[in-house]
Amino acid sequence: MNINIYYGGRGLLDDPTLYVINKIEEVLLELRVNVNRYNIYESKNSISTLPQTLKDADGIILATTVEWLGIGGYMQQFLDACWLYADKEKLATTYMQPVVMSTTYGEREGVLTLENAWEILGGLLCSGLSGYVDDLVSFEMNHDYNLLIEKKAENLYRTISQKMKSLPTSNQAITKTVQRTQKMELTPQESEQLSQYVSDDTYVKTQREDIEELASMFKEMLGEMKANENRDYAQILKNKFQPQEEFAANYLFLIEGEDKPLQVVVNNHIIEFSREETANIDAYAKLTKELFDDIIEGKMTFQRAFMTGEMTVKGNLKTLRMLDHIFPFA
Repeated sequence: MNINIYYGGRGLLDDPTLYVINKIEEVLLELRVNVNRYNIYESKNSISTLPQTLKDADGIILATTVEWLGIGGYMQQFLDACWLYADKEKLATTYMQPVVMSTTYGEREGVLTLENAWEILGGLLCSGLSGYVDDLVSFEMNHDYNLLIEKKAENLYRTISQKMKSLPTSNQAITKTVQRTQKMELTPQESEQLSQYVSDDTYVKTQREDIEELASMFKEMLGEMKANENRDYAQILKNKFQPQEEFAANYLFLIEGEDKPLQVVVNNHIIEFSREETANIDAYAKLTKELFDDIIEGKMTFQRAFMTGEMTVKGNLKTLRMLDHIFPFA
């Protein structure tokens, strides 16, 4: 029989969980069980590969310590890796015993979290162990506590060896539905290979650089597209421009969807365009891109757009009326 112990604490000397799993390991070794312990904090850079160690395990112990809230980040990362990369068919035949000790409040909630997670992963449960420890020395010296820990270890051995069954739960009922939402259907071999790639810092760094390069390229392409759109508006207005003798005005078009406003400066026969707002604006016109297109296509005039309220204007209204004369689209 093979049993793996996954410790999700920080490895502190006064961690009561370490004492409990050491005691459990002693009992299992006396029962001639092959025990392998994995300290997750020592493998924090390769947690995604830890689910591969479940292959030969008949049962496992998930042990962690509640120091302030919940089961801790290391254990949560390991469970995430099991969800993404573990062989679900193997998990379906693997028993799990939760061990959660607390130096604050929340050991029972921690056990419940581990049990719910393992059931959703499709695994089998064994009765867990939890407790609050205020003084580690008193805890270790208590004969009744040690006897209880030994009984829990024996119960794990008995459950696995006899392949004890348990009543179905709602978590097991929804497991198929939850797993069906996965986008990638991978074989166990593909999942294992993917977990190795994820744990490879060089591979991840290369992928991140490739993504950043693609993002930068698309941003440049998008910027060029927007720039082309901006130049098109200016070019269309320039092509349609009809100079008026002794007329000068400074218009600023605020077009929704455009990053910058379009400034049009008219001075007799000269017309200039800019994307930077300057002082001495005679008329501000705010309109949508669709409305501007309708005006350019001759479906609408500047004056009618203002009268209907589709275009809002601030500034000299006499100057505004000249727009349809210097740009006669209609």
